[in-house]
Amino acid sequence: MNEWRRLALALQFLTRLPVHVEAFEPTELNRCARYFPLVGALVGAFGAAVFVIAAHWWPLPVAVGLSIAATVWLTGGFHEDGLADTCDGLGGAVSRERALEIMKDSRLGSYGVLGLVVTLGLKAALLLALAQHAPLRAALAMVFTHAASRAAAVVLLVALPYAGDAAQAKAKPLAQRATAVELTIALGSVVLLGAAAGPTLGWPSLALAIVLAALMLAWLARWLKRRLGGFTGDTLGATQQCCEVALLLGLAAVL
Repeated sequence: MNEWRRLALALQFLTRLPVHVEAFEPTELNRCARYFPLVGALVGAFGAAVFVIAAHWWPLPVAVGLSIAATVWLTGGFHEDGLADTCDGLGGAVSRERALEIMKDSRLGSYGVLGLVVTLGLKAALLLALAQHAPLRAALAMVFTHAASRAAAVVLLVALPYAGDAAQAKAKPLAQRATAVELTIALGSVVLLGAAAGPTLGWPSLALAIVLAALMLAWLARWLKRRLGGFTGDTLGATQQCCEVALLLGLAAVL
């Protein structure tokens, strides 16, 4: 499979965009993880465009809310669903087996609701803080944080084993570890995007954002290893959401 088809497969997997890749090897779903940050940048750019347009018509809090709603719509709440399931499964003091069972349940529990409310609320508040300081900075922050947080999920794909039942995984190829090639390309795209966005976002803010995201990722990796023995599809979504918040915390800390 050529790289364009891998990118299209990543778009098909992570978004609602009308992209359909036929006749691909199942392992290509794992290989396309190299383009997760690029897809994230496109999702962030869509949210940023909605924010810029909406800011001309409504107050900034409304524009921020619409931009978040736009990214949730574009992805079908894919990562938010993973966050909610992870909170439900790991929020209580239950065994590994019970946690995995809860995470497969389509029903939403109190821990999942709380996780979504807190995470979406923090993202809205942080984006609003950035927007009130400099609207362009907030728009660019959406692009960078969506890209970099998806690279964090790729790190887990390389660093941890799959924790669930691979035969029952919703996306079986992702139950296998990604390779160093996927991680190198994913992180390389984030480095290039960061270099381009640094002058606008501010180098101190960008550096702090990366440090906070790295700390969040390290804590999540250790926690998931201890609680589950590795990652699942849901925990990849939770990692993306948590690291997105950590990145925004860093960008908003030095205004």
